[in-house]
Amino acid sequence: MKEIVYKEENGYLIPDLKLPEQPQVTLGPYAMAHMRYLKDNYPIMYTNLLTSAKLKEHLHEVEQRARETEERLVRQMMEKEGVTEQLKAQDMMDWVRKVNNIRSRAREFVYEDIIYSL
Repeated sequence: MKEIVYKEENGYLIPDLKLPEQPQVTLGPYAMAHMRYLKDNYPIMYTNLLTSAKLKEHLHEVEQRARETEERLVRQMMEKEGVTEQLKAQDMMDWVRKVNNIRSRAREFVYEDIIYSL
């Protein structure tokens, strides 16, 4: 076990605690939403991940899984519903409407199945 080092501030000895170095990762919207979900609904789990320096790694994994799932679902739904480049060439507005609808449904699934679950 490491020896605890103290520093003096205003006549009080305070433990000089530092978190271990963590990799720099960019957290996207899915990771931020999951972090808020953990913080609001599972504060103990959030605190444990934070103090063990595993929160960023966990959030990064959630972000990657959510993005991959969304992309896969969009591709599959576009194929199943016949949203093709040919439709895009024929009727751009209909193609945009259908793609936006598909993306919206895919995001809804991602939020329900990945972001707001454990």
